[in-house]
Order: sequence, then structure tokens, then C-alpha cells
Amino acid sequence: MPTTVRELMTETIKTAFQPEKAKGVDTIVQFIFTGAQASNWYVVVKDQKCESTEGLHPAPKMTMTVDSEDYIKISNGELDATMAFMKGKVKVSGDMGVALGMGKYFVFGK
Repeated sequence: MPTTVRELMTETIKTAFQPEKAKGVDTIVQFIFTGAQASNWYVVVKDQKCESTEGLHPAPKMTMTVDSEDYIKISNGELDATMAFMKGKVKVSGDMGVALGMGKYFVFGK
């Protein structure tokens, strides 16, 4: 289970990615982490591969803003992503379909 954003975005995301469920996906997701481990990361999903890079992407299809500790809890299965979104803990801008699709090809907390 990840304890830092860096661990989550460099290691955990690779094991959570389900390439067989990402056929035809071509997207870029920007993560804006706030709070104790504030940082920016973006994830490119294309050709059934997932690559995470620290920094800001010039043209993401969707941007997710979330407190770093809350996202670690989501990835550990301690906080439900849908509930976090409904409570305003996760903010999404851009293509909402990308946010919905992520639950299919990323499996966290298992």
C-alpha cells in the first residue's frame, strides 16, 4: 500500500493498471495533489500502456484535483472514490467520461 504520492504515482499505479481493460483508450489525466504532499503528476494511457510523469501536461483531457492524503486513502481502499467525489474531496474538470472510465482500467485498494 502506498504511503506517499511519489510511491503511488511511480509504483502502485503500474500494478493497479489493467491493460486488457484499456483497449482503445488514448487519454491524458492531470493530477493536482494538494495538502501535505502537494505535487503535480500526469498519466498517459495509450496503446494499453500507462506512463506516469511528474509535472504539468500542456493539454490533459481531464484534470483531477485532490488532497494528497485523500488520494492515498482512495488508492489503499480506505476511501471510496465515488463518495469522495460526491463530498467534494475530488474535483474533476474536463472530460468527465475519462474520470468514469478510469475505474475500469485502474483497480486500487485490492
